Amino acid sequence: MASEPGRLGEGRQHGAERLSVAPALLRDALIILSGLLAGTSVVAVALSALRPELGWDFIAWPVLCAAVIFALVLGGLSGHPFDRFGHANLVTAFRASLVSLLGACIFCFDDLAADRTALLALVGVVLFALTLDGFDGYLARRQGQESDFGARFDMEVDALLILILSAAAALLEKAGLWVVMIGLMRYAFVLAARYEPRLNGRLPPSFRRKLVCVLQIVALCLLLVPFVVPPVSTIVALSALLLLSYSFAVDIHYLLRPQVLTP
Repeated sequence: MASEPGRLGEGRQHGAERLSVAPALLRDALIILSGLLAGTSVVAVALSALRPELGWDFIAWPVLCAAVIFALVLGGLSGHPFDRFGHANLVTAFRASLVSLLGACIFCFDDLAADRTALLALVGVVLFALTLDGFDGYLARRQGQESDFGARFDMEVDALLILILSAAAALLEKAGLWVVMIGLMRYAFVLAARYEPRLNGRLPPSFRRKLVCVLQIVALCLLLVPFVVPPVSTIVALSALLLLSYSFAVDIHYLLRPQVLTP
């Protein structure tokens, strides 16, 4: 499980960072990501056939989203320290496909709030993705393939999932527009780090950070459940936002603390 969005992944980098991508790694990644992109397209087309009212944008949205994610992954392969893409990254890439399809369902389904079956199905997809989130880290550790590349990939997929779910909470009127701050906080942190270099520093491993990430996804998933409505949904969303704000505040304080110089 990656840390909650906002910080560099906690995986260890093995070996020196590469300046070029090994042909075997590139070929492996292309085969895996192309297959997942094709699978995403097939699922999108099948769902669109079952629900024609979704329109062509339902097909285009997840395919383009997954394609952009996978293109960024390929662009970052020079920092991947192994000769194979790895099973852990395969699981993370599969989660990226699920998140892309989830986003399409949320943003392209006009009557989603009135379709209890669809909402419960989305809850199931989110819980499945959350389960896989712990599995990819387990695979990386078991196979000795932990890396900053894999941790960052995992973190970015988590960040996108949280952004999509927070937007869904607003669209479903489970809370005010402020709930989107949960998904935007990580990106605001990244933007702030461009102007304050100290925010790019490495943070020590933290169970609190991982736990907060899980709780954010669980809370936002709960907001998809049809019978969770205001004021209960508002309290859940506000609690998640306050918890995330606290976690970010702790880490920002750590990164901006005065450095103690030793003689």
